Amino acid sequence: MWACSKTALSYILWHILFLVSPLSNIHSLAFIGNTIAMNSIMENIDDKELSAVQREIEEALKNNSLTTAAGKIQDYLKEINNVELNIAVTGETGSGKSTFVNAFRGMKNNDDGAAPTGVVETTKEAKAYLHPKYPNMIVWDLPGNGTANFKPEEYLQKVEFDRFDFFIIVSSERFRANDITLAKEIQKMKKKFYFVRSKIDNDMRAEGREEKFDQDKTLETIRQYCIKGLEDQGLGSPKVFLISSFDLGHYDFHDLEETMEKELPEHKRHVLLLSIPNLTLKINQRKKEAFKTNIWRLALVSGSVAALPIPGLSFAVDVSILVIEIKKYYNSFGLDDESLQSLANRMNVPVEELKAVLKSPLNKEISTDVVVKLLQSAVLAGVMLVEYLFSNIPIFGSIAAAGISYGTTYYMLKKCLNELADDAHNVLMKALDGQ
Repeated sequence: MWACSKTALSYILWHILFLVSPLSNIHSLAFIGNTIAMNSIMENIDDKELSAVQREIEEALKNNSLTTAAGKIQDYLKEINNVELNIAVTGETGSGKSTFVNAFRGMKNNDDGAAPTGVVETTKEAKAYLHPKYPNMIVWDLPGNGTANFKPEEYLQKVEFDRFDFFIIVSSERFRANDITLAKEIQKMKKKFYFVRSKIDNDMRAEGREEKFDQDKTLETIRQYCIKGLEDQGLGSPKVFLISSFDLGHYDFHDLEETMEKELPEHKRHVLLLSIPNLTLKINQRKKEAFKTNIWRLALVSGSVAALPIPGLSFAVDVSILVIEIKKYYNSFGLDDESLQSLANRMNVPVEELKAVLKSPLNKEISTDVVVKLLQSAVLAGVMLVEYLFSNIPIFGSIAAAGISYGTTYYMLKKCLNELADDAHNVLMKALDGQ
């Protein structure tokens, strides 16, 4: 499939290059814009990535229909933006499941909209908690499973288990009979589940009083103790994640997130990755790579609009694409004031020190005016002028304008993504320095 798609893409883009060969300075700019378009597509689409878009896009490209391909990509992006991820969190009363629900959404227990917590059971029925920035990511706090007459089949039917993508079973000590019975029932229904041993920070503080305390050894002892208990009850090769809901950046949260991401259907991975708190350098890098895979799609939509001979339309669409996508980068990397303050509180670092390492001008404001100014920079202004002139020339001009618009949008998105990802990296490094 890839060979055909790559051939189709090459044909379209090299055809554009042939039409706008450098016969003059204006043609040279068109040549550059279209070279960027071709090279960036070829560098950033592989077998797996292209197949995820949809067969219709490949077919449109093979038929040299840029507009049709862009339309299909718009449908794909709309579908991705509407995908919901429903995560169920359960466990015995007092296990810390409600605190975990809050932490997973980047919230503290006393924040507005947080799940209620307490030493007695506060969850009487399944309740949905939307992520404050990504409402498509929904974490469900389920009633406790610690009653003596607990019946897993009835429990799962009561909470409508079919709506959940996977389950997280939380325990603050060893996993008990009800946890294991529930896990087996979930397994029968062919759903994924993950064991989370919570409140691990409490164990570390208690064990840390010992004279010969070894944190890694202690963590492994706790992990193996939990695993053995599960194996003894007939659960083969279980994996247990040691978590502190008050310090997700430590212990096994990254491993938990990465495991869940790998085992989710492809169209739901993006929702999980973008919505989790930007707590580690590894998560930061994976978010950057996830955003990068969408750049060529958005640029192709931009190019298809530029091919329409309507003065000003391409510029308006490009600005809209850039503003919406850059805001996603900004929020997902946790560069807003609220996220920076939360990180500062968690890491015991003055928030001013975190803000001091921010270099991108996008951290001050992301608006239509800011993006327009970026597009009107000395280099891009000339390219955009050429695009505008070309867009008014039938057929030849439309094809050239499409390539230039693709190159401009691709360049801008990549530049802004790199800047904000670098800022997020520097913020995390500064926070870690304070430890």
